[in-house]
Amino acid sequence: MSKRAYNFNAGPAALPLEVLQQAQEELVDYRGIGMSLMEISHRSKEYEAVNGETQELLKELLGIPDGYKVLFLQGGASTQFAMIPMNYLIEGKVGAYVHSGSWAEKALKEAELIGETAIAAESQPGLLNIPALSDIRIPDRAAYLHITSNETIAGTQFKEYPTTGEVPLIADMSSDILSHPFDVSQFGLIYAGAQKNLGPSGVTLVIIREDLVERSNKKLPTIFRYSTHVKNDSLYNTPPAYSIYIVNLVLKWLKNLGGLQAIEKLNREKSDLLYNIFDNSGGFYEALAAPDSRSTMNVTWKLKDEELEKQFIKEFQAQGFVGLKGHRSVGHLRASIYNAVPYEACKALADFLQDFQKRNG
Repeated sequence: MSKRAYNFNAGPAALPLEVLQQAQEELVDYRGIGMSLMEISHRSKEYEAVNGETQELLKELLGIPDGYKVLFLQGGASTQFAMIPMNYLIEGKVGAYVHSGSWAEKALKEAELIGETAIAAESQPGLLNIPALSDIRIPDRAAYLHITSNETIAGTQFKEYPTTGEVPLIADMSSDILSHPFDVSQFGLIYAGAQKNLGPSGVTLVIIREDLVERSNKKLPTIFRYSTHVKNDSLYNTPPAYSIYIVNLVLKWLKNLGGLQAIEKLNREKSDLLYNIFDNSGGFYEALAAPDSRSTMNVTWKLKDEELEKQFIKEFQAQGFVGLKGHRSVGHLRASIYNAVPYEACKALADFLQDFQKRNG
């Protein structure tokens, strides 16, 4: 096999090599059944076993308590931006949103098409940061409070989550789910597109508290109600079976690593490696996110000089680094270092950063 690229793509993102190799082995003949998992019925005992086991692995790794359901849906986080207000933003209620960046704004704009909304807190103008929990103001009549736990474009991340009392807390965790331990019982609903830490694109994880299932809007088309998917165990329509199978393999890989405590330690080591270079570069590099909001998943930075930045981009592409250009709305540079990005890739990037400064500083 030729040398694998140093993959820092923001999503679809790196997958563990061991997972890809096992999927390769089972692609044509899944465990002796003479067919690929992509070819079989989602009503078959083979697929139902994958569906059930994947749910149980998630419950184990995340410590999901009783009273919650795990769903595998489609349409990415973008569909959840609409499904949440469709189900819960009824007349007389307000959808409250913490505006922390581009993805939070996308969720808010979808809700504005459906009902009344309010911004409960927002990032400081001109600063890439997560609003302080003390600044969050949940309005009266709030149907829920929505947060985006990690902003992939800005490179900012919640370090702790707001306490919302009787108001359900809803989180888009697409880009940092499974990267660290947290208390699921704080939340009414969690959703995450798979293509960053969970697996390939095509499946969306939803973890929903049972009382919210019962409150699904009964006047919606059937497929847009959470209650439909809970009742049918995520099998109301044909699921993205192969994507869910890869999620299953990723969860087993993570469990074998030691679970969320082990991956959190590794993620901190990877992100600290890069942030320390920026902070000790004498201004040659500058981290874009506010220090208390820095993400362990998406590290964003810039160089002191625009021409040097262009040269940096040209050189990293020639060195086998992929995905380091920042999002077009922010520019500059970004390394997405999700769970499956190995420490060795981050070390190679750190060495390149230091060498580039040595040659150009």
